[in-house]
Amino acid sequence: MPVWMQTAALLTLSNVFMTFAWYGHLKTMNSKPWIIAALVSWGIALFEYLIMVPANRIGYTELSVGQLKIMQEVITLAVFVPFSVYVMQQPLKLDYLWAGLCLLGAVYFIFRT
Repeated sequence: MPVWMQTAALLTLSNVFMTFAWYGHLKTMNSKPWIIAALVSWGIALFEYLIMVPANRIGYTELSVGQLKIMQEVITLAVFVPFSVYVMQQPLKLDYLWAGLCLLGAVYFIFRT
């Protein structure tokens, strides 16, 4: 499997964990003290880091730091939009499309040779 694909797969998995760590407590732990939500989020984020660090190390063998960062941002939006709509019950907004188009511009500029 190509390095960019391994990296993207691992970053996608790590981003699922991070999205739940950052935002999942807003729905599931709203009645709990913030410190409990923070500790649970840190526990979830540990798994994110255990996947993200190897993903970036693998990716860095062929990609620049800028390319890794833009890849991460695209993956973040691709994970966040379904999470926002299906888990958090937020409306799907046209703004997500505009943000995605801006990221496509960033992808073009960072990956052009």
